[in-house]
Amino acid sequence: MSFQEAPSPISDSRQPAAGARTRTDAVLIAGFCAFLFFYGLGQFGLIGADEPRYAQVAREMLDRHDWVTPTLGGQPWLEKPPLYYWQAMLSYSLFGVSDWAARVPSSLDGSLMVLAVYLFVRRFRRGVEVDAALIAASCAGITGYARAASTDMPLAATFTLGMLAWWAWRESGLRIYLALFYAFMALGTLAKGPVAPFLAAMVILVYALACRELRLVAGTLWVPGILLFLVIALPWYVAVQIRNPGFFREFFLAHNLGRFSKNLFHHTEPFWYYMPVTALALLPWTVFATAALVQSVRLWWNERKSSAQGANAFDVDSGYGLSLFAGCWLIVPVLFFTLSQSKLPGYILPAVPAGALLLAEYLRQHFARGESTPVSRWLVAAHSLLASAPMAPALLIAYLVTQHRLPGGQPMLVALAVTFALCVGIALTLASRLGLRMLRFVTLIPVVLTVAAVLKIGAGTLDQTLTARPLAQEIASMETHQLALAVYHVPRELEYGLTFYRNQLTQNYDWGTVPEEEHLLVAPENSQAEIARLMPGRRVSYLGHFAAQHVDYFWVAAASRIK
Repeated sequence: MSFQEAPSPISDSRQPAAGARTRTDAVLIAGFCAFLFFYGLGQFGLIGADEPRYAQVAREMLDRHDWVTPTLGGQPWLEKPPLYYWQAMLSYSLFGVSDWAARVPSSLDGSLMVLAVYLFVRRFRRGVEVDAALIAASCAGITGYARAASTDMPLAATFTLGMLAWWAWRESGLRIYLALFYAFMALGTLAKGPVAPFLAAMVILVYALACRELRLVAGTLWVPGILLFLVIALPWYVAVQIRNPGFFREFFLAHNLGRFSKNLFHHTEPFWYYMPVTALALLPWTVFATAALVQSVRLWWNERKSSAQGANAFDVDSGYGLSLFAGCWLIVPVLFFTLSQSKLPGYILPAVPAGALLLAEYLRQHFARGESTPVSRWLVAAHSLLASAPMAPALLIAYLVTQHRLPGGQPMLVALAVTFALCVGIALTLASRLGLRMLRFVTLIPVVLTVAAVLKIGAGTLDQTLTARPLAQEIASMETHQLALAVYHVPRELEYGLTFYRNQLTQNYDWGTVPEEEHLLVAPENSQAEIARLMPGRRVSYLGHFAAQHVDYFWVAAASRIK
């Protein structure tokens, strides 16, 4: 079975000159990547526990000029491979150490992934390359993680490039693409571990079984490619194991096998967890991506029923072969991580670009048939509602973050009115004669407005309530010289955030690490009496209150100063 390059659904007479079109595409894609991934990276500080922790690990590696052993607080931190840390070290070297510089690697990785989607579709499914690229860039999961200092986007980007390269080899037969597949899988292994090649193998196997062409599996197992994979991925693993004999146990057994088979790190979620997470990650394209997946499965099933009996390969029309592959790529990671005992939203990020590719193929097939109006009213209604829905919480983000509820009165009415107007506008446009040809344009409008609202309206509130940056700045303004820092009964997000923003080890009373020297202490509000009982004979002075996160901070005298 061979898939040939599908013709463009737009005739040559209607296309602008190739050079002008390429320049227009480049400006459009660069502009959206710049806004969605880079704009306002530093408007609020590092959120959660992972962002400041990964950012600090990269800073410590840079300070020590050590490209092998990740450390946190001077101690080996062997949970993740080094690709993100290496990228962040380069970013720090160019721009200086800051929270936005820590996020630049993910933004660049997201942009590279979008560019790869564009070039791939331009080469193999010409006509919807801009749609594919912008759909990928604007998926909520991609936009969100491309703005985060984490290992999830480096994995998703390298995995996506690898899977696109595999299909390019499958369709063209050129071994250079297969070599790129192995190279990107090696980088994925350096991004987050063996999950990258394992997921790729599962997707390829399921696809080969679905189209009854198991020779694809044998053809993929190419010795030069395997050697290239080992040359790229293996040296760091060998070096870090030599320097840290406990690496194999901690990384492979605890943070890979352990996370999957046991809830070692308390990330338990219900079995159905990834159904809504995947739907949210694909926003605002969830409805049409689902329709594209259903169409792909239906076509595959019909072809399967009409094919010859037995295990012989059956023909899959060239117009739908890529859809079948993208469907496998979307489904397999979600099913795999559904079986995991430890669940986090970022785990299924490598599957999200497949949804964009699936939808782009759906649009290409729709355009190729010359259909301009026959779009289901139910699809239009559901898409319009879901695409516009994020606008309301974006406009009300300050209330949601600080009060954990929706407000009443005018703010709520304004948010609902804007959302309703967007919903009606999208629905009327898609129901018009142009139909799906306007899908990209009308759907990107609420995406841009939502991101802008979050950054302009919510950035200050997010910074005050969810990051350690303002607290670290407030404490620093009171110091004549930097003191040791400890925390007591505070979230680990605040602990790791203070570690990054103060660039010092934050000791934790809860773990029995009470500094002997004078130090600052951050603890829950109204806990001074409890702190005094913990520190008998040591002077404890109240310094201030940080209302946004309900904590107080104190000065604690050195143990040697006890009278």
